[in-house]
Amino acid sequence: MSWDPAQYRRYEGHRLRPAIELLQRVVIDDPTRVVDLGCGTGNSTALLADRWPTARVVGVDNSTSMLDAARADRPDLHWIHHDIATWAPDEAAEVIYSNAALHWVDDHDELLPRLVTQLGPDGILAFQVPDNFREPTHTLVGETALEGPWADVLGPLLRSWSVRQPEEYTRLLGPHVDSVDAWRTTYVQRLHGNNPVAQWTKGSVLRPLLGALTSADADAFFAAYARRIARAYPAEDDGTTLLPFSRVFVVARR
Repeated sequence: MSWDPAQYRRYEGHRLRPAIELLQRVVIDDPTRVVDLGCGTGNSTALLADRWPTARVVGVDNSTSMLDAARADRPDLHWIHHDIATWAPDEAAEVIYSNAALHWVDDHDELLPRLVTQLGPDGILAFQVPDNFREPTHTLVGETALEGPWADVLGPLLRSWSVRQPEEYTRLLGPHVDSVDAWRTTYVQRLHGNNPVAQWTKGSVLRPLLGALTSADADAFFAAYARRIARAYPAEDDGTTLLPFSRVFVVARR
């Protein structure tokens, strides 16, 4: 299943807040080349272009549907269809930025030092990744996948996520850069609608699993997951639902 821009944008404000906060910690004057890895619909790429209007801003993503949405919104920017796990620039960048994408790439031990080598002198690698994998949003994915008639199909697709804690990223990147600023933030998000946490997850971590099933099985799997999620994240008295969601941030200067 390809990425669904409309589903992903359903909670765009909550998804964009970490991107804004990450960008605020990137201190560099007038870069000429800025790359957004895993740019998706381009909302974070637009932030980069607004921050540095004279820079060549490039968005890289492996989803044609997401890039089509990004290109429709910002035809003035540069969009590249490529797997971010193997992407390499034609020339060094001053800023490599990634909002909620690098967790889809395995082996951060290899990935992150390699990205640093693609920076120019004093260049900055800045990324943010979700860190909710021990919470029901993610643990119930595996439980639901392995306990239904779709287990043989979905079991092999379950991942061990590569995300580390801030101190681990500091140790990993420290030998390759001059400075590392790493931290973890938990956002308590107030969501609206019927069982909104299930809809939130449908736009991200559930995507490859739903795409591996027939339409009928995908609907049944999502319904089973949604029932569990509704119990794990019940609605508040005012009808909204609270979703605590943690993220890890890293800003490394070469």
